[in-house]
Amino acid sequence: MEFLTATLAKAALGALGAVARRRLSILIYHRVHARPDSIFPHEPDARSFDQRMRFVARSFNVITLGQAVKHLAAGTLPSRALVITFDDGYADNAEVALPILRRHGLTATFFVASGFLDGGRMWNDSVIECLRITTKPALDLEAFGLGRLPLTEASDRRAAIEQLLPRIKYLTLAQREEAIVRLQAITGVAALPADLMMRTDQVRELHSSGMEIGAHTVSHPILGCLTLGEAEIEIVESKRCLEAMVDAPVDVFAYPNGKPGQDYQAEHARLVKKLGFRGAVTTARGVAQTGDDLFQLPRFTPWGNVLPVWSMRLLANQWRRDFPLAASCANRQ
Repeated sequence: MEFLTATLAKAALGALGAVARRRLSILIYHRVHARPDSIFPHEPDARSFDQRMRFVARSFNVITLGQAVKHLAAGTLPSRALVITFDDGYADNAEVALPILRRHGLTATFFVASGFLDGGRMWNDSVIECLRITTKPALDLEAFGLGRLPLTEASDRRAAIEQLLPRIKYLTLAQREEAIVRLQAITGVAALPADLMMRTDQVRELHSSGMEIGAHTVSHPILGCLTLGEAEIEIVESKRCLEAMVDAPVDVFAYPNGKPGQDYQAEHARLVKKLGFRGAVTTARGVAQTGDDLFQLPRFTPWGNVLPVWSMRLLANQWRRDFPLAASCANRQ
C-alpha cells in the first residue's frame, strides 16, 4: 500500500509538470511521540512518522530550508522539492524523529527555542501536563473564564487544554508564568516534567548528523506583543546561543506561532533579514515558489491518520497560493 501510494503520488506530481517543478512544500512538525498519545491521538508517533517519511523519501526531493532558500533565490528549485521542519526543540525530535530520518536518508531543519534547553519547559506544555497529571475528575477554571470542566475522559482533558491555551497564549511572559502557577494550584499538580525539551548535546547530535539548526527565539514569545527592541533581543540571543552550541552559522528562522499579521508583523520580517538570516518560515498554509518573500515562507502538514488521505492532502496543497503575508520585505534593505 505504501509503495503504491508513493508511486501514485510521484505520478501525480509528474503530471503537474512545470507547476510541481516550481513549487516548494514545507512540512511543519513539533513532537513525534514514541507511542500514541491518549490525549492527542492525532499527533504523530514513531510508527506513523516512519510511514510518512518513507512516503516522503520515495516521492519528493528533500532538502534543508537553507538549501531551499538558495534555490528559490536563484530560480533553481529542484522538481518535487520538500523541506521537513520541526519547531520548539522537543527531546523526542532527537530521540524518536532523528533515527527515523536517518533510516530514510532524509535531512530536516530544527527550529530551537534556546531558552528551554537542558531542563526547561514551554508554557503550553505546562498547561498540557497539568491537565494530563491531575487526578481531579473536574476543574473549576473560572479564574480563566471557563467555568467548571469535566476531566473524566482523555477527550475531556484535550477539550480543556484547547480552551485554556488561547486564554494564555497572548499574555506577556510574566503573565504566562503567573497563569501556570495559578493552574498548578487549581489542578493540584506540584511537579511538572523537566525532560520534554532537548539537551545541548542532543542539539549538537542533530547538527553532527547533517540536520540544519534554525533559531526560534529564546522564550517563544508572540513577537507582535513585544516592542521591536525586545523582539530583536529574543531573536539575536537565540541565534547567538545556537551558533555557539553547534559552532556553525544559524541563518534560518521560524516565527513563534507564526501567523502573519497577528503573531508577527512586516517589521519583524525586515528585522530578521537585517540580523543576517537568509530566510524565515511562518505557519501560513501554502507552497512557496521563486519570487516569494524569503522571510515569510508558508508551511503545511496535512492531517489524517491514514497514509493515502495524508498524502493526497499534501499533494492538494501544491495548488494553494492564497496564504496571507504581513507585507513583503523581499528586496528591502
